Amino acid sequence: MTTTLKARKYRIRRANPVIGMMEGAAKPAAQDPAPQRPDPARAQDPGASLTGRSDGSQLFEANEDGFESLGIKSAGKQLAPEGAAVIAPNEVSSEDEIAAIRAEGLTGRQLRMARRIAQRHQIQATSDFDAVRQLRRAGIDPFDKGAIASMLSPDALPAASGGDGVTRALAKIDGAGADTRVQLPQTMSANANLPAPNVTPTDDHRAYEIMNIQRDIARRRRRKLALLFTRLAFFVFLPTIVAGYYFYAMATPLYATKTEFVIQQADAAGTGGLGGLFSGTQLATSQDSITVQSYLQSRDAMLRLDRDIGYKSHFSQDWIDPMQRLKPESTNEAAYKLFKDNTKIGYDPSEGIIKMEVVAADPEVSVEFSQALISYAEEQVDQLTQRLREDQMQGARESYSDAEAKVLAAQQAVLELQEQMGVLDPVTETQSIMTQIGTFEIQLQAKRLSLQQLLDNAQPNQARVDGTRGDISRLEALIAELRSGLTQGIGGNSSLASVTGKLRIAEADLQTRQLMLSQAAQQLETARIEANKQVRYLSMGVSPVAPDEPTYPRKFENTLLAFLIFSGIYLMLSLTASILREQVSA
Repeated sequence: MTTTLKARKYRIRRANPVIGMMEGAAKPAAQDPAPQRPDPARAQDPGASLTGRSDGSQLFEANEDGFESLGIKSAGKQLAPEGAAVIAPNEVSSEDEIAAIRAEGLTGRQLRMARRIAQRHQIQATSDFDAVRQLRRAGIDPFDKGAIASMLSPDALPAASGGDGVTRALAKIDGAGADTRVQLPQTMSANANLPAPNVTPTDDHRAYEIMNIQRDIARRRRRKLALLFTRLAFFVFLPTIVAGYYFYAMATPLYATKTEFVIQQADAAGTGGLGGLFSGTQLATSQDSITVQSYLQSRDAMLRLDRDIGYKSHFSQDWIDPMQRLKPESTNEAAYKLFKDNTKIGYDPSEGIIKMEVVAADPEVSVEFSQALISYAEEQVDQLTQRLREDQMQGARESYSDAEAKVLAAQQAVLELQEQMGVLDPVTETQSIMTQIGTFEIQLQAKRLSLQQLLDNAQPNQARVDGTRGDISRLEALIAELRSGLTQGIGGNSSLASVTGKLRIAEADLQTRQLMLSQAAQQLETARIEANKQVRYLSMGVSPVAPDEPTYPRKFENTLLAFLIFSGIYLMLSLTASILREQVSA
């Protein structure tokens, strides 16, 4: 069971608390014996006085300190010289008390012990020095281990023997077996292990110490600067010097030929629709430009250049430095890697211009390489649209040829029907026959009128009547024959209606084929116009010209770049080493 200690707080007014405490700590134990325990009868009397001297003279009055309930008598009394006035705790500021405690020179272990004892007694302290101040006001000496151990019950003493014994032993405070000694700071002997007094050094000693510190700092700084310069010289300056020597003394001068060209599209007049908005702009040829750029940087272009001019043999000459020289037995991959480094091709999408830079060890060879690559680009541009144009024209030509052949077949069918039926124009034949039938019917009608007129006489002329009747019968037979010839065949020949139907079908097919032939011809012309629109042209903006001064290497720029690269590598390694060192040390 843990019982919170309670005691009234007293404050003894002193002229100089720091000097008083230092003088009390400097007295030997023999001259200032430990304070005697007060009489229990007097300790219980609030008005009785306690004696702290051997002759029994009265130093201060005994008051209730709140420890009687725990079996601790006269706890919390503070000794004061005769005539000293006892004041209330709020009459002295806590800052002055903490300043006095700081002047005592307490060690960190003592302050931590005081903080733990304050926490054990449920005293809310803002700092270690405030814990010492509040414990002393409560009449508890935080540095008297014997007094603290005497306040514990016998069964709590073994638990306080190991580790942080004082803190663990406070958990088992028992008032029945507590010691009744006055819990006040005791006078220490001269040979006690106390912190050294705060002796103010002289100005000469302080200047000497400051000078030694400055010399040590300067010595360490010089050593660190020397190590830093050594590392920089080894990792940065030396590689930079080697790179600069290569660029200035060993590197073979290279000549670059620059060329600019643009790919244009044929702009046909009268082009409408959305396609006409982008016709003739870089948007219409951007894909072709990118394709040509990719081809000029491909292995195929390098192999063609090697077959036509000898790209590998040019860079395999002995007078080229080893860093840029190709071995005689080098592979195509090594040559292609060198080709990509020495041939730079860029495309500007805003202007649609392809910029090419070809580097060689000789200016004339550089111009030859550029002209060969330009010819390859022209061939590639032609091949890009050749298949499209051929497909468009081939389809139009096949449609026209088929329509023309079908027209000829339909015309031949009409001719065969005319020859077979013996009819040139069935419409004309039909009109002629119908005209004859109409004429004969008029005559027949006239004969019938004449016959009726003859029969109306009382005594008609029989000869005339018989002649008229014969004419009528003959006209009827002729009309019937003509009509039967229109719908029925005569003598194994087809009827005129059949001939007319067949000829009309053949003529309709002929007209259809002629219309299709006309449309095919129009399609062929349209395909030819579209094919002309797909034609691409490579127009030169800047022609290749042989330079008269070396373009590469750029000695100063390359040396500065090497310095920056080595500096960055050193910085990264330094940061990595510092982080690893910090992690290992932590």
